[in-house]
Amino acid sequence: MVVVPDAAIALDPREQARKHRRLLGSALSGSAIEWYDFGLYGLLAPIIFNKIFFAATMSPWVKNIFVMVIFGIGFFGRPVGGLIFAHFGDKIGRKPMMVLTMSLIGVASTLIGCIPSYEQIGLAAPIILTFLRFIQGCALGGESTGAPILTMESAPPGRRGLFASIAQMGAAGGAILSSIAVQSVLQLPTDQLVSWGWRLPYLASVIIVGIGLYIRVKVDESPAFVKRTKEAGVSRLPLLDVLRYAPKAALIVFLCALAESSIAFLPGVYGLQYGTQTLHIPAILLIQGGLIGVVICLFLGPFMGWLSDRIGRRPLMIAGFVIAMIHIVFIFFTLLETRDPALIMIAAAFSPAILTPLTLCVEGSFYAELFEDARLRYTGNTLGRQFGTAFGGGLIPTIATTLVAAMGGSLWGIKAYFCFLAGMAVIAVLVAPETKDRKV
Repeated sequence: MVVVPDAAIALDPREQARKHRRLLGSALSGSAIEWYDFGLYGLLAPIIFNKIFFAATMSPWVKNIFVMVIFGIGFFGRPVGGLIFAHFGDKIGRKPMMVLTMSLIGVASTLIGCIPSYEQIGLAAPIILTFLRFIQGCALGGESTGAPILTMESAPPGRRGLFASIAQMGAAGGAILSSIAVQSVLQLPTDQLVSWGWRLPYLASVIIVGIGLYIRVKVDESPAFVKRTKEAGVSRLPLLDVLRYAPKAALIVFLCALAESSIAFLPGVYGLQYGTQTLHIPAILLIQGGLIGVVICLFLGPFMGWLSDRIGRRPLMIAGFVIAMIHIVFIFFTLLETRDPALIMIAAAFSPAILTPLTLCVEGSFYAELFEDARLRYTGNTLGRQFGTAFGGGLIPTIATTLVAAMGGSLWGIKAYFCFLAGMAVIAVLVAPETKDRKV
């Protein structure tokens, strides 16, 4: 028998505000820490991992593809870990899973910083890296779904979009931390960077995660989850109940997540590889441009969450997907090819500055609200989002690298593929109900 904690006693406004600040601080800091660890690979791998974890005699194209495959492995860990954490999150609560996911990703990231090079241990080096990336993905699969659900379910009326967007801003905060860390070690001489410098951002994880755990353990359980489980009991098998009662919602989330995650990782990861290796653009320009975009997102993201509470989730999501198609097809790669530093930084900044607030910062509330039964919300959201992210953002750097190589350097294959993903997402949002006024 599962014991569900009692619902919180009504609090005075000042105490309630204090609890809300603690909740938002925990969600923001916790997600930032986990995305910092997960995002380091996306920034470091295209620059130096092909030199460290693979044989020097291997073809550069083959090494690039393997680097991106390992990047994608982390995303395929997300649905595996996500469903495990979601199962228990829908049975015993959101908070315990949030503490566990943060601990797991901290251990995996610290260990990545300790892996010997290919020259030292041969094939074992990329195998260990792949395994730890998978563990990182498992942890992030639980975190990236659970944090916005916990904040959304704990939000006061009319502010669910705002609260969930602040939790999603952890991704932006993590991107800022990882960008600063990578830019710092890139200042080292190349031999020092390759031998030990790249390890420092990973080893710093143990300190950062410790701080995040201290904040997270003080957060209360979701009142919506507590109330619903006291009324109806917990679902014995949440995944089967999602497939039985909410398959449409899960499919909508899946199709949206395919495109939303690709919006971030096509320009952010493949764009970095294409810019540095094909166009010979200094990596620092692309990383600094992305950092500027993420800083803008920190301010614009909560505004979009607030706006979604006023005009709805659907208009903003559709606008994000349509603008993304225009940006990828006509703007992003064109600006990179100018080799003009200012235009390159604008190209790198646009996706995190504009497209992320329109999609990632709205989806936290939109995805969760599609599942009306709180007992199935964590699992249903995870099923759609984590599989969508794995097959979308997780694969798109590998698909882009392969398509461009197969087409002799032409970008039109990957542009068409991205438009297909974004077009399917627009259709999914059009058939979805507006959720901002639903009760949770």
